[in-house]
Amino acid sequence: MRDPQVVLDNLASKSVEVTYIYERLYRNFYNPEFYLRAYAKVYAKEGNMTKGVDGKTIDGMSLDRIIKLINKLKDESYQPMPVRRTYIPKKKGGTRPLGIPSFDDKLVQAVVKELLESMYEGNFADESHGYRPRRSCHTALTHIVDRFNGTKWFIEGDIKGFFDNIDHHILIGILRKKINDEKFIRLIWKFLRAGYLEEWKFNNTYSGTPQGGIISPILGNIYLNELDQYILKFKEKFDKGKARSPNKAYEVIRSRENYFKQKLNGKYGTLKESEKESLIKKIKDNKKLRVTLPSKDQMDFHYKRLQYVRYADDFLIGVIGSKKDAQRIKEELTMFIIDELKLELSQEKTLITHGTNKAKFLGYEVCISTTDNLKKVENKYGKRYTMRNSTGKVRLEMPKDAWVGKLVQINAIQMDGKFWKAVHRPYLTNLDDLEILSTYNAQIKGMYEYYKLAINCSGLNKFKYFMEYSMYKTFANKYKSSIGKIKNQYNKNGVFTVNYQTKKGLRERTFYSEGFQRDTSIIHKQRMVDLEPNTHQYVSARTSLISRLAASVCDWCGTTDIPLEIHHVRKLKDLKGRKSWERAMIARNRKTMALCANGHGNECHKKLHAGLLD
Repeated sequence: MRDPQVVLDNLASKSVEVTYIYERLYRNFYNPEFYLRAYAKVYAKEGNMTKGVDGKTIDGMSLDRIIKLINKLKDESYQPMPVRRTYIPKKKGGTRPLGIPSFDDKLVQAVVKELLESMYEGNFADESHGYRPRRSCHTALTHIVDRFNGTKWFIEGDIKGFFDNIDHHILIGILRKKINDEKFIRLIWKFLRAGYLEEWKFNNTYSGTPQGGIISPILGNIYLNELDQYILKFKEKFDKGKARSPNKAYEVIRSRENYFKQKLNGKYGTLKESEKESLIKKIKDNKKLRVTLPSKDQMDFHYKRLQYVRYADDFLIGVIGSKKDAQRIKEELTMFIIDELKLELSQEKTLITHGTNKAKFLGYEVCISTTDNLKKVENKYGKRYTMRNSTGKVRLEMPKDAWVGKLVQINAIQMDGKFWKAVHRPYLTNLDDLEILSTYNAQIKGMYEYYKLAINCSGLNKFKYFMEYSMYKTFANKYKSSIGKIKNQYNKNGVFTVNYQTKKGLRERTFYSEGFQRDTSIIHKQRMVDLEPNTHQYVSARTSLISRLAASVCDWCGTTDIPLEIHHVRKLKDLKGRKSWERAMIARNRKTMALCANGHGNECHKKLHAGLLD
């Protein structure tokens, strides 16, 4: 069997060729190495211990299980199970559906995803950032910082229920443009039409991507790549002019300033002191007036630009042009999305916003700076000069409702009259001290990590304040004490500190105190990421887990040359250490154990589940 990495690299090498057609893809599903590779990537996720409609989880994974899957795929008798649907709360109230596929289906989808990713990554637009290797929300935001300067109008794109409304026939038609393998296409069809089970009632799926499916993000990107390419072609026709025309008022003042400079320099030795002072004052006055004006004509109708960025089904367009231009772009986009993609652009949420106002994208507020503030800068020769601060540049801001909404979501604050107050979080009081502190620290750091690009990220100090007092109240509630006593009890050198015991001795952890300074280095890091070629990174040798599975040696009894099953636990901390096998997993710091399969060797896995392994 061919090395999966070699196969994927070969596919990726052809992905940049727009007209290249892929064939004989389905044979890769006969290669067990693809499934072992997929298993190694997904096994650690806790959700794999949640049962699908077949009642199975990742527990009991084995080579035999993979071979049975392959045999079904060979004769095309493989049929994905319906997704088990449940509902989870939304941040802003209400619920959203969550699909739980069976683990065997996850494994096959993981292989499909790798194949599709290899074939399409090199062909995706640079403006697309969602669910792609080495890209993130931050690379999308950095894209805006780099390319949206000078924007006059924003168009905030909102597609109604994108993932639930993808047209299956259009999606398959898009896939067939690059794929000439009907077995592979039929497999995709099976996943699209697998349906879902809600309250034990089967429901067909006539549109949309598989809920909770590993392949849903890549299928969504393949679908919306059509939108990306349409907008980029539209941009080619829309963009006009090499540069804005000079601002006449600015040029007049600069010419006057230069005239006075030449007069001063040319006749410096013959001028009286009063004449020198008069010329110097005129130069300064003209310079002061000049730096308040744009050097280019901001209303130049011969200069137009369109910029675009997309993250999954959210997109933002920046227009240098008139409001009529922005309205025309929105209208033409609306018709393309309806006619070609059979989707609907929400007219209420797809807003046209002036550049000086705030457009929303990925939880940030985006606007164009209009400040006339001046700043002193130094050139490479050490000479200082005055320039405008940031007029026309993109500003990324953190909206207040981002951190307030987070506090409400985690039940750390509640309204007291007209004001918010910190409250204790009852669901944390059953945790130990270290877990409580770690939860608060992780949530504070998480907010900062996401909003560290914002020019006003220091506003997270208010978020930290409420979190800190919510934590004090949670500890006070746990120990039936007061905030004052808790602060005194855990105070060490003025910092809230929790001590905890490890194998290496007593350790301590403190409450977050690293501040919230804007981190511009992350922008440069993301730019470096964007410059990397879109090729698959080499995946080195098999993981320890796969090596143990292939070695055919039971981790418990040591029997060799027998089929194995991998025992999985959701979390190591769930193990109490009462059984010897639990203590062995804890000591090795592993959530997996390779055991004799049912019907082989000492049947260690069967005994473990029967409570007989100790």
